[in-house]
Amino acid sequence: MQRYSQSPNKFILKVSCNTTTGIVAGVASYLNDRGCYIADVSQYDDDSTGKFFMRLVFDALDESTCCIEELRRGFLDLAQKYNIDWSMHETCRPQKLLLMVSKFDHCLDDLLYRYRKGELFVEITAVVSNHEDLREMVEREGINFVYLPVTQDTKIKQEQELLKLVSDTDTDLVVLARYMQILSDDLCKQLRGKAINIHHSFLPGFKGAKPYHQAFERGVKLIGATAHYVTSDLDEGPIIEQSVQLVDHSYCPEELVAVGRDTETTALARAVKMHVEHRIFLDGNKTVIFK
Repeated sequence: MQRYSQSPNKFILKVSCNTTTGIVAGVASYLNDRGCYIADVSQYDDDSTGKFFMRLVFDALDESTCCIEELRRGFLDLAQKYNIDWSMHETCRPQKLLLMVSKFDHCLDDLLYRYRKGELFVEITAVVSNHEDLREMVEREGINFVYLPVTQDTKIKQEQELLKLVSDTDTDLVVLARYMQILSDDLCKQLRGKAINIHHSFLPGFKGAKPYHQAFERGVKLIGATAHYVTSDLDEGPIIEQSVQLVDHSYCPEELVAVGRDTETTALARAVKMHVEHRIFLDGNKTVIFK
């Protein structure tokens, strides 16, 4: 995956609209007229829906035009002309992440490691958990740990606290790093396109407790994990990334658990990275991703 420098003069533009003529030329002319250089462009036409998607990385070579608010204001006329759904981002501004966990630590540990090493250009606003188990791990990193225990009686109140925390910290993305609670329909709607979950996925799919032990009993030949956007349909949101590994009859349940941890951390980290680099477009219940 190509990486871009976090230059104050470099921006990312995401565009989606109904397929028609003149869009690419119009966007290119708009940027050229403001002294901008297009460094990278990806585009896709979805014939099944008639939708067009484009992602551009560009440099504002003229210092007088590198203010993102001015670039956004100037783009409004073109966006209105083609009825474009769009967003423009500064590559120098890290995306703000809020992580949610329960007791499993492998996905959290992996994301914190990638954060420390600079592999994820993000700012972690907080780690929220319904258990205290991972407090020490989080606070050791100097990150705010927020304990929100959930019961049937407190679920609505705690979700309101979560939304308040998201708002107060200007969080861009919520990451469920093995958070073992089902979010309410209302919360899922409010976080649409802004919350990613990691789910163990098998062929067949095993639901409920101890999925890897169920997989062992069925003699699976493939271990997998799926990172997807959160929706009110449990574990059925738009898929971002999937990771798989072949296994065979010699794997015991504990070994399958270990393989599962690897696939989960890999899929989740890739999904988070693609989101914070503004590579993902939602297309109904699907995603369009420019890697």
